Amino acid sequence: MRIIRPLSCQKRNRSDSALASRLAHVVLIALAAIASCASAQAPAPAQTTLAETERADVRAALHAISRMDDADTALALAEDGAALYETETVRLDGYEYCSQAVALADRGEFRRSVQAASKALHVALQTGNEDLLAKAYRDLAIVFSYSGQLDRAETFATLALSKHAEDPQKVQGPAHKILGDVRSRQQRYPEAIAAYELALQTSSARYRPLVQASLANALIQSGDLVRAQRELDALQAPDDPAQRAQLERTRGRLLLAENKPAQALALFQRLAAQTVPGDEGNYRMWALDGVSRSEQALGHPDQAAQALDQALAAFDNVRARFRSDEFKMGLFSDLQSVFERAIGLYSQTGNPERAFAVSERSRARALLDAVADRGKTPEDATAQVADVASLRKLLRADERIVAFHSLKDQLLVWVISPEGVSEHRIAVSRADLVRLVEAYRQAIVGLRPSAVDAGDSIASLLLAPLGLQDGLRLIVIPHGPLHYLPFQALRMDGKYLIQRHPIAIAPSVSIAARLAARAPTTAPRLLAFGNPLVSPAVAEPLPGAEREVGNLAALFPRPQVYLEATATKARFQSEAPKARIVHVAAHARADIADPLHSQILLADENGRQNFLEAREVLSLNLNNVSLVTLSACESGLGRVADGDEVLGFTRSFLSAGTSALVASLWPVPDRDTERLMTTFYRDLRAGDDLQRAMQAGQLAVLEHPETSHPFYWASFNLIGNWRLTVEN
Repeated sequence: MRIIRPLSCQKRNRSDSALASRLAHVVLIALAAIASCASAQAPAPAQTTLAETERADVRAALHAISRMDDADTALALAEDGAALYETETVRLDGYEYCSQAVALADRGEFRRSVQAASKALHVALQTGNEDLLAKAYRDLAIVFSYSGQLDRAETFATLALSKHAEDPQKVQGPAHKILGDVRSRQQRYPEAIAAYELALQTSSARYRPLVQASLANALIQSGDLVRAQRELDALQAPDDPAQRAQLERTRGRLLLAENKPAQALALFQRLAAQTVPGDEGNYRMWALDGVSRSEQALGHPDQAAQALDQALAAFDNVRARFRSDEFKMGLFSDLQSVFERAIGLYSQTGNPERAFAVSERSRARALLDAVADRGKTPEDATAQVADVASLRKLLRADERIVAFHSLKDQLLVWVISPEGVSEHRIAVSRADLVRLVEAYRQAIVGLRPSAVDAGDSIASLLLAPLGLQDGLRLIVIPHGPLHYLPFQALRMDGKYLIQRHPIAIAPSVSIAARLAARAPTTAPRLLAFGNPLVSPAVAEPLPGAEREVGNLAALFPRPQVYLEATATKARFQSEAPKARIVHVAAHARADIADPLHSQILLADENGRQNFLEAREVLSLNLNNVSLVTLSACESGLGRVADGDEVLGFTRSFLSAGTSALVASLWPVPDRDTERLMTTFYRDLRAGDDLQRAMQAGQLAVLEHPETSHPFYWASFNLIGNWRLTVEN
């Protein structure tokens, strides 16, 4: 398998094998108990006692593993902090690193904030300073909360509360508030309210108003409007203009919750007319969103749509800006909610083209800016979001764009052809879609026979209503959890989708159109890296990867091939910008929490690890590179950001200029990947385009009975310029 676990996990698994074995045993019993509950109405008392005992064991084991995960996370950050601290020219006091961490988090510089807090953590551990340790944990909780990594935020807030602080108010109040923030964003409002109440008891007078504002917002969401009004009445107007605007926004939300839309409308209109220093459209955008909500509540859909259009125009100016004030006051605003309301409104009023246009406008904005032609500003790129008329002209007769958008209560699908746009509504909530996709992926990765039938069921739900004829070329635009769905593995009428259609994926239609408009052919200049030589303690050798690269090299004139010790990051960085086709057959690590730190494990250099991180790809100029193939495990995974952008290698290579990318969704078998890739490149060199060649590669593995399960062939996605061909 071309995947490697972090070393901390490897060590933990070895040292706790007995616990892991016991956990596996009790989980199996628990699964069996679930199955028996479905078929039996009343278990015998003895069976109930056993089940209760096993459930207690499961809870205990999971708790123990959770604690080990916390320790691993803290230890890894302390190790990072130590390495960074050693390179410091001027070493600061640990508390100064804490101040840096908070200031950087407020500006939205999350990676640098984590680094500063990690250095404080290292100093605290080195000096045995428990007060500094508590503050370092607090600051890590703050930055992870701001960045949306809620599990880590909760972990470090809990760790902060477990340490003795010289001034408890500086640690306990913020830590309890962060726990409340986490619960609010998880929509667990009673728990959030309880955490905020603890924060009020343990906060300084200066910090308490922020907790009260957060509490008021949680009370509004929970429906306790009387108490929410009481909390707001007790708050004095903040000195900071931005925080005053946020507080007024909360008052408007309360008026809407109290079913007073006329009063809410007047308040939001007043806010929209105000100027907040440093606003740049952010506060006006949310005020206009409030105007739209109020107009909709008053039964004025046209005025609601007009206000939403104005809000979206304001959004274009602030989409990349982070506002810590919103988090400080408990307003965890998802910018996508404005788009989703607009999409739902236009869909309900029978305007599918407008609904699709808003959906497209919401997608992958940073990535769209990055792949814009050089010399154009982000505003130019924004103006070039593809419209339906242009898309219809772009498509050939046998091509269809299938674009998804997952709303809270339903899934919208648009099928775009040269003839027009059709819209389909599928009654599946976003939460159910997340569970469905994750369960399906787990069934595939677990090689379960049930995965085949599950593919039938998902296709019946998502694809059957679309009426797609066999043989059409599909360009699929996923949304939300569908980024992790292997569409090629879905089945209809006994045939996998890859047997019926050539398939390509794109982050957005605008990006697909821009990539497809690039050069239709590329020179056969191959740069390949295979079986990089890394420490045996980190990764096992990949002989199949070496054979794979050898097979591909035989297809190209004068290929550049680097194997084992020569397959280094330094060579990749120097040679990749000059290549046209780049192939990497190696181990990889996907970092879901911080995707731009995902790694391709290239060869050790000078006796030290020197892996290629996704963030480092962003600094390369790959405008001349037509295709990058990451023949490695989980290279297509990442984290789906609020703008529906998959952060990780997908964003990095497309942003750096690559026209097309082949990446994987799960650990891939070495031998079968060799067969898939050899077929893919053979057909590409024979004149097929990328879409047809990828279809042939996957079918080559599927058609062997021993590898017909989707696990063996469905991992790889073709992303980007599906029409690309290679010159003879």
